[in-house]
Amino acid sequence: MKKIEHIGIAVKNIEQSVSLFEKLLNTNCYKKELVESEQVETAFFKTGENKIELVADVDDGVINKFISKRGEGIHHIAFDVEDIKAEMKRLEGEGFVLLNENPKNGADNKLVCFLHPKHTNGVLIELCQEKK
Repeated sequence: MKKIEHIGIAVKNIEQSVSLFEKLLNTNCYKKELVESEQVETAFFKTGENKIELVADVDDGVINKFISKRGEGIHHIAFDVEDIKAEMKRLEGEGFVLLNENPKNGADNKLVCFLHPKHTNGVLIELCQEKK
């Protein structure tokens, strides 16, 4: 794993949260995107080398389920990887449980895979590889 790619924050209302984070981070949202495969809306912020992703459900899905249990807040930590398939194979060999068998199309021009939080001390981990 090369670095933390971004921190994902689950929010109820993407527009209100974009406004809040623009004030908080003193920068504009640089990208909003609908991720069809997950049925979520995302909004990205960058400050220095760090990125924050706001994520909200389009309908009643996994983000709303997360929020109903834990409230709005940190949803996942994403790590940038060189070769997502090799990293998935390595982690599976180490006993981690992958939430998808193959990389999926994610936001911000990435291939993504999630690790089950029961095997990562309750933290949802996302692997990200830039699409070439």
